[in-house]
Amino acid sequence: MRIVQVLIPNGKREPVLAVLDEEEIDYAVWEETGRGDFEALVQFPIPPIGVEPIFEKLLEAGISKDTYAVVYSPETVVSSRLGKLQKKYSGKRIAREELIARAEDLAPATSTFFAFLILSTIIATGGLLLDSAATIIGAMVVAPLMGPAVSASVGTILDLRKLASRGVILQVTGLLAAIATAAIIGYLVQQTILVPAGLDIREIPQVAERTSPNFLSLFLALGSGLAGAISIMRGSGSTLVGVAIAVALVPPAATAGLGIAWGLPGVALTASVLVLVNLLAINVSALALFWISGFRPMEETAVGRARKAVIGRAVILLIAIAILSIVLALVTYSTYETSLVQEQIQQEVQNMYDESGWAEEGVILVSTNVEYEPADLLLGDPPTASVLIGYQAGQTIPPDIAQRVDDRLKDTIGMDVVVRVGFIESQQAA
Repeated sequence: MRIVQVLIPNGKREPVLAVLDEEEIDYAVWEETGRGDFEALVQFPIPPIGVEPIFEKLLEAGISKDTYAVVYSPETVVSSRLGKLQKKYSGKRIAREELIARAEDLAPATSTFFAFLILSTIIATGGLLLDSAATIIGAMVVAPLMGPAVSASVGTILDLRKLASRGVILQVTGLLAAIATAAIIGYLVQQTILVPAGLDIREIPQVAERTSPNFLSLFLALGSGLAGAISIMRGSGSTLVGVAIAVALVPPAATAGLGIAWGLPGVALTASVLVLVNLLAINVSALALFWISGFRPMEETAVGRARKAVIGRAVILLIAIAILSIVLALVTYSTYETSLVQEQIQQEVQNMYDESGWAEEGVILVSTNVEYEPADLLLGDPPTASVLIGYQAGQTIPPDIAQRVDDRLKDTIGMDVVVRVGFIESQQAA
């Protein structure tokens, strides 16, 4: 429920109150003595979705669009007419004016925005290097990225260009600042003993997760954008939704920065693609949901401009997502294929060992490790199979094991494989 207070201009009391009587809304009226242009202040309760249509009717009755008006949420409203009002305005969507206010509140001052974003990036970068999912999620609570995403969409659908442009600028510059911050942090920690010498960040699971993006990442971003729009329209859960939006943006941005710091262009590029795809998906999903929910500019002349802006921006975002999705498709396909090849190689080596009878001779297949990354598939590089064999001291080792494994793999999986065989000699005390 909402409480609305509106100043009534001189000579407009009767038509304004007639609107409220026609809508069967309880109201209270006070004489206005502070300003000469107004004669009274009216206050009335209305469900959230009813604020916008009632305002439009009051405008037709003589209320100026620039007049003093306050909308707030009361603790409790008792009125015999509330039942009918709630049935008539049964939706959960907030009013246009309230949506604007929330969008503006969610986009903090520029200095505050960058301060929180940089702090969030520093924490997230540490979480990536420590391989700590809990630290990364904790950093997302600080990240203020939900506000700009919502502001950009709200400004577009309501033809508020200043709000829309500020949202877009904050998102773009904020993520660039996040990448730069992570790059600086990564460079600095390499000069200290905080990370092991020769650390390969590609082997850190939390980093590797952001360098192998696939279509599931796109679904996460789309869902986050929709959740952000719903939380604003319904006025609930915005903090948790903000965490989901930040998770889709800050960790991959920090990963891109670490890729720059470690001189790994592949890591920086794939993580940057993930950031850009997620950013576009969050914006297009929020934009679409706000428009479908019926939000429109107050002035009729602005509706057409807003429609063109929404369609134009949605088309651009969707085209960009489609182009970048080619990268996601390649990564998804290559990840699936390399996993399949790894599994086939390991299974064939195990089958060869079982069929050879080496186990009866005391030869043990210790392990089979396969190195085959999506980049190797795309570049045409062969997989590498490292086979470790154990045997007792003085025992004769079967000859040409590496060649026999290589021939077997070439016949069964139909591709060249670099085979390396290592041996472990064991001894047992009498």
